[in-house]
Amino acid sequence: MATHHYETTIVWTGNNGEGTSSYTTYERSHVVLVENKPDLFCSSDKPFRGDGTKHNPEDFLLSALSSCHMLWYLHLCADAGIIVTAYTDTAKGTLSIENGSGRFTDACLYPMVTVKESWMIAKANALHHDANQKCFIANSCNFKVRHEPSCIAETKAI
Repeated sequence: MATHHYETTIVWTGNNGEGTSSYTTYERSHVVLVENKPDLFCSSDKPFRGDGTKHNPEDFLLSALSSCHMLWYLHLCADAGIIVTAYTDTAKGTLSIENGSGRFTDACLYPMVTVKESWMIAKANALHHDANQKCFIANSCNFKVRHEPSCIAETKAI
């Protein structure tokens, strides 16, 4: 088995001079640092006393699911001779809060794929299932990740 190791650093930047002397005195702002990559300025989401203009952990979870799925999908398409010329996904998820804590209970990806030729559409749609099975992030979640793909072709079959 191969293993890969990752490292990130989180630096809290929300101390307004009083630290966490009360729940309302500090900001939820922080910076995500990854060596040799741009800094990401983050916060909690607005309903959790955060800055809605910054990325939050929930954004990152959905983005990670969507990105991992796309990368596996493109790999599988290339292996299968399916030529993808465009790919866009809008990921949506549900965070349920109960007793002061929460968890994602649902996520759905809505990939919109363009392939080179119309005969590729059926196989292109089927490969989303395989990509989900291989996605590192989806395999790490304790909730189901669904897919509702759409696919069009640049050219029609003759």
